[in-house]
Amino acid sequence: MKGNYAKREARFKRHRRVRKRVVGTQERPRLSVFKSNRHIYVQLIDDDAGRTLAAASSLSSLIVEGKDQGGKTSVAKAVGKLVGEAALRASIKKVVFDRGGYRYHGRVKALADGAREAGLKF
Repeated sequence: MKGNYAKREARFKRHRRVRKRVVGTQERPRLSVFKSNRHIYVQLIDDDAGRTLAAASSLSSLIVEGKDQGGKTSVAKAVGKLVGEAALRASIKKVVFDRGGYRYHGRVKALADGAREAGLKF
């Protein structure tokens, strides 16, 4: 149990360290990622106003219907495409990527690739 606690604390430390520098604005919001063991969540956040501009998750009805195609990585890519499309509808083209203290591989990388395929620049 102690190992899981240390791992979680290390992620929080990494996240706080990155958040000192990564700030979202109205023109270039922060693309924030959170992942649990089962699901992945992403938000576009304007830190100046303290508002969420768009959000998507693996719990979305569009994702749940097509979940049978693959594992969690393919679902993460679909969530990235979904948030990218929502951002383009809100006329957002550029974002700053906040990986939430997670390593940039696996589901986090797939989500970023999906968002880039949808047209987001970061």
